[in-house]
Amino acid sequence: MGKLLAIDGLNIVRRVYEASAEPDSMEKASIALRHALSSFRRLLETHQPSHVLAAFDHGGPTWRHALYPRYREQRAPMPACLRDALPGFHEKLAAAGMHVLSVPEVEADDVIGTGVLRWLSEGRGAAIVATTDKDLHCLIAHGALVWDHFKNEWHDDAWVRGRFGVAPELLPDLLALMGDVTDGVPGVSKVGMKTAAKLLNAYGDVDAVLAGAGILKTPIGERLRAERDILMVSRQLVRLKTDVPLGVTWNMLALEKT
Repeated sequence: MGKLLAIDGLNIVRRVYEASAEPDSMEKASIALRHALSSFRRLLETHQPSHVLAAFDHGGPTWRHALYPRYREQRAPMPACLRDALPGFHEKLAAAGMHVLSVPEVEADDVIGTGVLRWLSEGRGAAIVATTDKDLHCLIAHGALVWDHFKNEWHDDAWVRGRFGVAPELLPDLLALMGDVTDGVPGVSKVGMKTAAKLLNAYGDVDAVLAGAGILKTPIGERLRAERDILMVSRQLVRLKTDVPLGVTWNMLALEKT
């Protein structure tokens, strides 16, 4: 049996880069990417995968922007010095035996979701996702595990329930209800994590919440009715696209020992 390690590339790179309070510069980018490369190598040493999928955002508009033009409009762009240094970083990852995947018009999350679900559905072995991104924790419902590289800890079903108050399979619906300021996902007004979790645990998924709580003559019921359409859009935005044409074979993702 094999072991797939899916790495959320920019999640690690940006976290390392932003850990320094120094102003943006080519030197800062160079130092950050040197540390990030060490992080990638440490992931390989820690998990000893047979296959590696190192996913990076391609950049530019995605299908989510086409669906909702205000998606991520408040997010600060990647510093130019870091963006310009990424191609060279990708070459170093390739030299270390990792195949970098970056697909136009989709996010790295979608690439990871597609690859991990395909791997698990084919019964090829364990799947590990290296990320701190909450959106990818829904993959735990399908048998994957999430590894927080920065805290050196595993995230499983129990962790998701303890952190978010719902099962991993309900995490996208939780994010749809509460919204996500970072990504510009609107959600339902005045619905936070606790309220969203309470609704989902009482009624089920978003459709069941709308069918149940959405008919109540209460403030939350009124907001659910009034904001039904934007909730549907929010749910689409937070769901992973899992049919991305990756353009690679498993043999291409096999870790090349160096």
